[in-house]
This record gives sequence, structure tokens and C-alpha cells, in this order.
Amino acid sequence: MPSANLELVRSISAAWERGDYGSTKWAHSDIEFASVGGPSAVSRIGPAGMAERWREFLSAWEYYRPEVSEYREIDDARVLVLVQLRARGKTSGVDVRTKGAHLFHVRSGKITTIVFYWDRERAFADLGLSPEGDAGDAGTEG
Repeated sequence: MPSANLELVRSISAAWERGDYGSTKWAHSDIEFASVGGPSAVSRIGPAGMAERWREFLSAWEYYRPEVSEYREIDDARVLVLVQLRARGKTSGVDVRTKGAHLFHVRSGKITTIVFYWDRERAFADLGLSPEGDAGDAGTEG
């Protein structure tokens, strides 16, 4: 049976797959929203900072969609979401397709940190995981 943390992360990811980035009801008041690699590595604090960053980020793209390929519960507080990122630059018209990852930290039913990785291998390296899922029994298909 999926954990409450996994279900929370699944609900957020499903909204993002639909292009809905408007909700922050799941965010802790001091949420850290960060990205690693990609066109702009930044960090923002709080739901307002996260919303501001989403607006800035999404304004650069004609479209941007993460497509979930797998969920992995790393431990009691972290869920890693493996995604295929698909986007097209608004100004450049360049299509971007890459395998990324979203790392969610959960505490008391709220997301306290989200780290966006443009490069999935970097996420695996930072977390000490292998692509095949050496996180024990953590793999959960999406």
C-alpha cells in the first residue's frame, strides 16, 4: 500500500503533468524550492517565492511538461520522482527533452523541500543511488 507521502507527491506530480502549477496548499510555510543544473540553478523560500519562481520559469517556455516514469520512496521523508522533461523555448524555439528528477522532502503531510534536477544522473549521484534502484525496496512504479 502506498504511503501518505507517496500519495501526496503523486497528487502534486499529476497536477504538474496537466500543466497545473497553481496550488501550494501542500507546501510547508518555509518550503525550499530549488533547481540543480539546467538553464537556471536557483532557490526560493516559501510558497510565494515558489510561485514567483514558477512564473519566471514557465514564462521562458512555449510549453513545459514533466512526464512521470517512476516514483521511488527513498526513506520515510523523501520521494524521488523520475521524469521525462519536455519543453520548447519561447524565444529560441528549441525543443528540450531530458531525463530529470524531482526530489520531494515531506514532513507532517507538507512538502518542505523540492529539488528539481535537470539531469537524472546528478540526482542519483547526489542521493547515492544507482539507476536500477538500489534504494532497497523503495521502487514504486508510477
